[in-house]
Amino acid sequence: MNKAEIRTNPFMEPYETPHNTIPFQKIKFEDYEDAFMEGIKRDDEQIEKIVNCHDEPTFYNTISVEDKTKGPHYYDLLDRVSTVFSCMMSAETNEKMEALAQKLSPILTQHGNDVIFNKQLFERVKYVHDHHGELNEEEQTLLDKEYDAFVRSGALLNDADKDRLRELTEEAGVLTLQFSQNLLKENKAFTLHITDEKQLDGLPETAKDAAAMAAKERGIEGWSFTLDYPSFAPFMSYSTQRNLREQLYMAKNTECIHDNSENNLQICQRLVNLRREMAQLLGYDTYADYVLKHRMAGDIAHVYKLLDDLIDAYKATAEVEVKDLEKKAKQMEGEDFKLEPWDFSFYAHKLQMERFNIDAEMLRPYFQLDKVIEGVFGLATRLYGITFKENNDIPVYHPDVKAFEVFDEDGSFLAVFYADFFPRDGKQGGAWMTQFQGQHITREGENIRPHVSVVMNFTKPTSDKPALLTLSEVETFLHEFGHSLHGMLANTRFESLSGTNVWWDFVEMPSQFMENYATEKEFLRTFAFHYETGEPIPDELIDRIRASRNFNVAYSCMRQVSFGLLDMAYYTQRKEFSEDIIPFEKRAWEKAMVTPQRTDTCMTVQFSHIMAGGYAAGYYSYKWAEVLDADAFSVFKQNGIFDRTTAKSFRENILSKGGTENPMVLYARFRGQEPNIDALLVRNGIKKND
Repeated sequence: MNKAEIRTNPFMEPYETPHNTIPFQKIKFEDYEDAFMEGIKRDDEQIEKIVNCHDEPTFYNTISVEDKTKGPHYYDLLDRVSTVFSCMMSAETNEKMEALAQKLSPILTQHGNDVIFNKQLFERVKYVHDHHGELNEEEQTLLDKEYDAFVRSGALLNDADKDRLRELTEEAGVLTLQFSQNLLKENKAFTLHITDEKQLDGLPETAKDAAAMAAKERGIEGWSFTLDYPSFAPFMSYSTQRNLREQLYMAKNTECIHDNSENNLQICQRLVNLRREMAQLLGYDTYADYVLKHRMAGDIAHVYKLLDDLIDAYKATAEVEVKDLEKKAKQMEGEDFKLEPWDFSFYAHKLQMERFNIDAEMLRPYFQLDKVIEGVFGLATRLYGITFKENNDIPVYHPDVKAFEVFDEDGSFLAVFYADFFPRDGKQGGAWMTQFQGQHITREGENIRPHVSVVMNFTKPTSDKPALLTLSEVETFLHEFGHSLHGMLANTRFESLSGTNVWWDFVEMPSQFMENYATEKEFLRTFAFHYETGEPIPDELIDRIRASRNFNVAYSCMRQVSFGLLDMAYYTQRKEFSEDIIPFEKRAWEKAMVTPQRTDTCMTVQFSHIMAGGYAAGYYSYKWAEVLDADAFSVFKQNGIFDRTTAKSFRENILSKGGTENPMVLYARFRGQEPNIDALLVRNGIKKND
C-alpha cells in the first residue's frame, strides 16, 4: 500500500507542530468535509454519554465535561476544523470552498439545533442550574451562560415552536452565507482599468505603482484600481478625474443591488424578518430586545439615548464641517458647483492641506510596515512586558502571513500570533481578528495558550518600495492588535469565557483603546523613521498630525451614528418587514444625516456587520466602546501613556478576565467608577477639558 492510500486527515491526528499550531501545508480541500462530518459524529457521541449518565447531574459531568477516555491527544474536532474553515472562507477562499460552505451550512445549523433542542441534555443542564452546590464566580458565569444559551435558543418552547425556530435558524444560516458570498463576488468583479496616463492626474506615486502592479498581475496593460480600501481610498482622495471618481464611488455603493444573481435586497429583507420571528417565538417584542438582554446597554432606550446624545453633541459641528467643505469646493470650482458624494474625500483632502498642510501620503514614508510592526510590538512590551519572535517553522496558510511566538515578561510562552497584511483574490475586504485556539486551563492545571490571528488589507509593497502605510492603516493595525491582546493575555479557566468572548458592546473597547496611541508623540518616536533616509518623523509633522486629528471628527461621528440608527431601525421591527430596502434605509438614518442622500445607492446590502456578522442590533457598540476607550485612555494620559502600573491594572482587570464577569464590573474595577461621555467629547474637541 503506498503512502497516498494510507494518508491520514491532518485534522484527525496530533498536529506535531510548534505549539500544536495548525499544519496548513498538510491540509487538502477534501479534508474539510470529512473532518466536519466526523466532528459532528463525535459531538453526538459525547452528548449521548452526558445524557445517558446515571449519576446526578453536576457542574463537572454536565457543564464542564472533559473526556479523558481518548487519551492526551483528544480534542474537539468540530471546533478544530470549524476555526480553520471559517478563517479560510474569509482570508483564502475559492469557488470550491464556497460551494462546500453552502453544502455544510444547513448540516451544521441542523446539528446545532439538534444539540440545543435535546430535551434530555437541557433537563440535565436545568437541574444543575436549579440545584448546583457551591460554585466560584467563573463557574457560576459559565453555568448561567450555558443555561441561558439553551433558553435563548428555544429549549423552553413547545414542540411546534421548536420546529419553527429550527426552520428559521437553518434558513438564516444559508442566507447569511449567501449574503457574504454575493458581496465578495461583486467586490472582486469590478476593476477600473486605465490606459491613458493623463487620467492618473493627482494620484500619488504609491497609488499609481500599486495600480500598475495590480494590472500586471491581471495580465493587462496600464493601471487597475479596485474596490479594496488601499486602492479605492487614495483614488477618491487624490484623483482630479471627477468622472472616474464617480464611476468608482457608484461601483462601490451599488454593490449587490444590480439585477443579477448577487443582488442582496431580498436577502436583507428576509433576514430582518427571520430574526424578528425568532425573537418573538422566544417571547421578545423585537430582535433588538432579544439581543440587548446580554449587552451593557441593556435595552433599546439606552441605545437610542446614546445615539441621540451623540447627535445633540456633534451634529451642529458636523453641519459646519460640511459647509466648510462646500465653501472650499466652490472656491476652487465656482459658485454653481454642487458637491456630490464622490467629491467629499477629494475636497476634504484639499481643505485639510490648506488648514494643516498634512495628508496621508506625506506620512507614508515614515510608516514602513516592518517598522510599524516593531513599533506595535514594542508598545506591547512597554505596557505589558511581552515580547515577539518570528518563527518560520510555524506553518501558515499563505506566503504573506507571518507567524510569531509571544513570550511573557518572565520568559514563559504566552501565545502564537499570526499576521496577514495584504489584499488578494479570495480575501474579504476590511480587517478582523480571529483565533485558532482559545486560552483555557485544564482540570489538571495546564494553561493552554491561545493562537490568535489578525487579518488586514494594507497597501502592498511594490517592485521598488516596501509596504508604506497611511496613518489610518496604522490605526487599523493597532485596533486589530488590541483585539489580539485581549486574546493573548487571557487567563481564564474556560475557553468559552476567554479573551474576546465578552458582550458585544464591550469587545471593541480594548481594540479602540489601542488606537489612541497612533497620534502620541512618545509612541511615534519609537518607530516612525523615513524608509529611505532613516530620519525620525519631525516634531513639526507630529504636531500637525495632532492638530488635524479632529478634522471632520463630527462628520465621522454622525456617519457611525447613522449606521447605528439603521441597524436599530431594522431590528426594532414588531411586524413583518415588507418595505423596500433603499427608501427605508434613507428614512432610518435621516436625523443623523448632514449631506443630501442619493436614492440610487444602498449601504444595507453590503452591511456585513448587521446582516452576516455578529452586530445585528449591536452596531451602536462601536460608539459605546468609544466612550469606554476614551475614558480608559484618560487614566493613561493622567499617569503616563506607558505607565506600567496602570497597564498592569488594565491587563489584570480587563484583558485577562475575558467574559468571566459583567463587563461594567470589570471596567469599574479598573477605572474606579463607571464611564461617562465627557472624555470622548474632550478628545474630539467638542468640549474643553475643565
